[in-house]
Amino acid sequence: MRILRQWNVANAVTSVRILLVPVLMVILLADGGDLVGHRWWASAVFLLTALTDRLDGYLARSRRMETDLGRILDPIADKLLVGMALVGLALIGDLPWWIVVVILVREVAITVLRFVLLRIEVIPASQGGKIKTALQVAAITVFLMPLWVLPQSVTVMAWFVLVAALAFTVVTGVRYLTEAGRLVRARR
Repeated sequence: MRILRQWNVANAVTSVRILLVPVLMVILLADGGDLVGHRWWASAVFLLTALTDRLDGYLARSRRMETDLGRILDPIADKLLVGMALVGLALIGDLPWWIVVVILVREVAITVLRFVLLRIEVIPASQGGKIKTALQVAAITVFLMPLWVLPQSVTVMAWFVLVAALAFTVVTGVRYLTEAGRLVRARR
């Protein structure tokens, strides 16, 4: 009953983002990821879904519809989208698994940490975290494209952006852990 009271347009948009994750995976993994048209569609679905993250946040804040349900669903939708796209790219051999593991471990660990620390204080998203997210979305969007039909420079650029995203992922993860340690020590 409580969840129904928290249901609103912003949370519906977030839910649609979650429902689009398996659609993305089906499109990406069709024929082992070798279908040019499917790869363009996978890239478009990923980018559109990633961009709607701004929409649900805007709707929630501008219409004063922020809810506990939205605070839970939004990061889950973000992590599912990025995580499943990375896993899909590794499954078809376009990304090495170690990159996927580093990014996913950081994302899950920091998300869990932020939920645990809610009792003490909210750790807001940092500027570095926002840059990390933008770089991840940009890199994944390009890697989802059929790179084998594009100029080699696009692949080089995709790797450059992915390495930058990986660096921001690790650095911001360390910063969140440092901030969490400070908060816990201050609480004692």
